[in-house]
Amino acid sequence: MTDRSGPPYVLDTNVFIEAHKRYYAFDICPGFWGWLSHRSTRSDIVSIDRVKEEIVGYRDALSEWAKDPAREDLFADTTEQAVSDAYKRVIAWVDRNPQFQPQAKSEFAAGADGWLMAYAIVHGSVLVTHEVYEPGIKKAVKIPNVCEEFGVRCMDTFAMLRQLQVRFDWNASVI
Repeated sequence: MTDRSGPPYVLDTNVFIEAHKRYYAFDICPGFWGWLSHRSTRSDIVSIDRVKEEIVGYRDALSEWAKDPAREDLFADTTEQAVSDAYKRVIAWVDRNPQFQPQAKSEFAAGADGWLMAYAIVHGSVLVTHEVYEPGIKKAVKIPNVCEEFGVRCMDTFAMLRQLQVRFDWNASVI
């Protein structure tokens, strides 16, 4: 296992989609995608196989990027028993929580979010998402709300980049 200065970061689907569609589009900031691939080989930034499945379902440039065999290290396997056990605990908590509407519980269980939580719990990861903590929410199960319950650190992409002291510099000699 690779030495780390801190816990690994595990990325939610929305980190990839928002970056691709908005602020770090492949044609605007290829350095973000190169950096992400590089860091995944160091095992301090990962996502999970179920996030990859969600991304591949979009059938766009991001989907093609995720399918590239060079990204194999980026998407961790969630079939280990400890992750399955943690997933069951997360889903049980969501299911018995009267705050969330039945549709919200079903959507959470059907997607990658519960598995992200389970992976983060087992591996002591910081969960990176653009979702925001909403204590009274009923219509959705937000990752930060579940993080709060299970003691998992949660932050957005920009906080992660700052924590890792990442800079995407402009090179004046290119233009």
